[in-house]
Amino acid sequence: MGDLDVEHGSQMEIIRKTKDEEGVPSPGSFLGSDSRDDDGRIRRTGTVWTATAHIITAVIGSGVLSLAWSIAQLGWIVGPVILISFSFVTYYTSWLLSDCYRSPNPVTGKRNYTYMDAVKANLGGMKIFFCGLTQYMNLLGATIGYTITSSISMVAIRRSNCFHQKGHNVPCHISNNPYMISFGVIQIFLSQIPNFDRLWWLSIVAAIMSFSYSTIGIGLGIGKIFGGNLHGMVEGVNNITQAKKVWQAFQALGNIAFAYSYSMILIEIQDTIRSPPPENKTMKKSTLIGIFTTTMFYMASGCIGYAAFGNNAPGNLLTGFGYYNPYWLIDFANLCIVIHLIGAYQVYAQPLFAFIEDRISSLFPKSKFINEDHKLHVPLYGIFPLNIFRLIWRTLFVIITTVVSMLLPFFNDILGILGALGFWPLTIYFPIEMHISKLSIKRWSLKWNALQFLSMVCLFVTMAALLGSIEGVLQQLRHYKPFHTKY
Repeated sequence: MGDLDVEHGSQMEIIRKTKDEEGVPSPGSFLGSDSRDDDGRIRRTGTVWTATAHIITAVIGSGVLSLAWSIAQLGWIVGPVILISFSFVTYYTSWLLSDCYRSPNPVTGKRNYTYMDAVKANLGGMKIFFCGLTQYMNLLGATIGYTITSSISMVAIRRSNCFHQKGHNVPCHISNNPYMISFGVIQIFLSQIPNFDRLWWLSIVAAIMSFSYSTIGIGLGIGKIFGGNLHGMVEGVNNITQAKKVWQAFQALGNIAFAYSYSMILIEIQDTIRSPPPENKTMKKSTLIGIFTTTMFYMASGCIGYAAFGNNAPGNLLTGFGYYNPYWLIDFANLCIVIHLIGAYQVYAQPLFAFIEDRISSLFPKSKFINEDHKLHVPLYGIFPLNIFRLIWRTLFVIITTVVSMLLPFFNDILGILGALGFWPLTIYFPIEMHISKLSIKRWSLKWNALQFLSMVCLFVTMAALLGSIEGVLQQLRHYKPFHTKY
């Protein structure tokens, strides 16, 4: 098979996945190491920096580009206050959630490999199903949102070059669909990365890219302000009807919620961290570094973008600078977005892959098709564990998300819906409820009341954001044509 040499006959080595006492797949022998963690799995190698890279890749996503628009809807006072408030709330509940990786003791207890495992160990009942449904539907939605956003950036590069070569009066109408397909093809290959722990290098590249395009957007905004364009009002957008302002304010809340949404994969990230020191201690450091860093970028991007464009702040900050000069810099920023979203797609998809594969493996433990890995010799890489079931089902997953993305080419509204659906249950409700359960906090005590008040306030914000985003989608559907790109 060309450069890829698959051993056949007696030389074929098939590694059969076995189960330990708890039904968890034991590590393959590809790494050639007998070093094991306390649960019998290959020793984890993640550090505070790899965990931080995963967090930044997940958090500083396409949502950062919508923050100028969100600040414009809320105004100079409410906008930044909401942005900072979400950062504090997310940090606090992430701090609580990191203590749920092990149960009952956060340092010496049994490991919970997924968010669902943590809910099962601490809460149980129907909450396990509710958690799984919310988490994995949100992960699925994130992959669709990233496919759409990446195509928007790729089309922006093509249109920019078209205008530069043919003149500004040429329509340069370009369909998003071929670029969604190209993004999907890349994801088919990357989806064969066996597990989350092997993603560290991709997350580091993606995190660098997110810093790059955020910095470019901030720099261009500062340049526009210094050019005499200083805008913005205390009350935000005021040239629309009151009803529309309310809906758009609700939608802005959803965009900000999505911009901080990563709790759905926090436990999975923590499961990559080596110990000692205790995993929860390392995760708390990574959470502090990650959220502090992203908040600084969010404040700069949102506020500088609003100052530069005022009430006309675009839903995607980079599109506000047009397709002209400095077109090469904007092209580079859009390229950084694409590379970042390539990594972010995998950060959100891998937990979903692992969930489905673990469930299928438990149903068919003796199936060679599902449970056997084959040694594949790849030039410049070495031995790659090829699993036929993983190859087929992950490829089908990418194809389906790509087709759905082509059917739903909305941007701001999809961001708001994703943020609203995932924020309260996964970032607020479950961390708080598990914390109450672990510490046996008495009902109606001062701390219990404070935690419930925080949960209810965030539930109200989530419902408002969801309503605003749904209204936005309904507006888009009035002019919707399947597989059609609208400028």
